[in-house]
Amino acid sequence: MKDQRTVEGSQATVRYTVNASILLTELPLLERPAAAAAAGFRAIELWWPWPDDPTPEQARLDALRTALDDAGVRLTGLNFYAGQLPGPDRGALSIPGEESAKFRANVEVAAEFARSVGCRALNALYGNRVDGVPEEEQDALALENLALAARAADRAGAVLLVEALNAPESPRCPLVSAPRAMEVVERVNATTRLDNARFLLDLYHLSMNGEDLERVIDTCTGRTGHVQIADNPGRGAPGTGSLDLPALLERVGKAGYDGWVGLEYKSPEGADPFTWLPRDARAS
Repeated sequence: MKDQRTVEGSQATVRYTVNASILLTELPLLERPAAAAAAGFRAIELWWPWPDDPTPEQARLDALRTALDDAGVRLTGLNFYAGQLPGPDRGALSIPGEESAKFRANVEVAAEFARSVGCRALNALYGNRVDGVPEEEQDALALENLALAARAADRAGAVLLVEALNAPESPRCPLVSAPRAMEVVERVNATTRLDNARFLLDLYHLSMNGEDLERVIDTCTGRTGHVQIADNPGRGAPGTGSLDLPALLERVGKAGYDGWVGLEYKSPEGADPFTWLPRDARAS
């Protein structure tokens, strides 16, 4: 695979950020920023780091902030509380009862932490469909909670990300296509009038859904706030599957996106997860 640092024909340099909730997980959370730095990266992103605790004690937040500072690593993206990740039970904001209550309790905590470390993207994951609850009721709850999150993100100087997952792995999630996620983005922006909701363009999830990736890039990049990659099949590192990720990232750059590209793939235990990417292409 060719060096993706500067993709031929693109005016933008690809800026990589390591998802330290799916990579480097053999290490404790507070050691992962330093490990990313040691591997040559200067940015990480995280799912909500405490899936069983949407409102952790301040000491835990302070410890993570210190770990980022000591490593000299930026936090470029953070999920709001979304239950257990990875897995088919991911997402919380559209689920009535305890899960959406946890999401709401987490909103200000996550947004304030993002503000304190200069994180400019907050991801809010839809929940699964729930038996016995009308879809319209779940969607109304989702819009209410997404608007709450968008306002908190705006106060933190961040965008709110809306992500499409994939139907094979998350069969009960209603957001499993780019058009459906874009529809939610527009609804949130119309509700809040803040225009800070954006699409999270995850090339792995979209490819698992069988979408035309080139068409999605061409139609959605203008409203995209973040990009994530993994190869397909297998959700492995670039070069382990069949996706032409260099060409796709080139197309994203030509469409005007110059933000972060999150490395959100799985790596075999004990293997170096970054051998595909030359070290001089890792620092952003």
